[in-house]
Amino acid sequence: MNKRPLIVTIVSWIFLVTGAISVVYHFMTFHLHQAFLGENALLSVRLLAIVCGAFMFMGRNWARWLALAWMAFHVALSFFHSLQEALVHSVIFLLIAYALFRPEARAYFRPASTRDA
Repeated sequence: MNKRPLIVTIVSWIFLVTGAISVVYHFMTFHLHQAFLGENALLSVRLLAIVCGAFMFMGRNWARWLALAWMAFHVALSFFHSLQEALVHSVIFLLIAYALFRPEARAYFRPASTRDA
């Protein structure tokens, strides 16, 4: 079994906590008159963070890519808000990409059948 690098553990926890806090916030601010497709899509995006974090813990390579896509989505959305927000999200994206594609992280996410080769 390939040991999970600390940086992968940290990024996974960040996604899990961010997703959980976002879902709780979603339900605290959700009102019945807001029940439309946009709210359901927003909840789905928030739940996706939890999925990313959980499956990165298990070493699933697709979860690493999904987490990066999730963050890229946030970078794109932040351009509609402000340049400062876009820059902050871009820096976070780069840090996450760096963490998840370091050599030890790549080795952790490599399929089990190719780890010993």
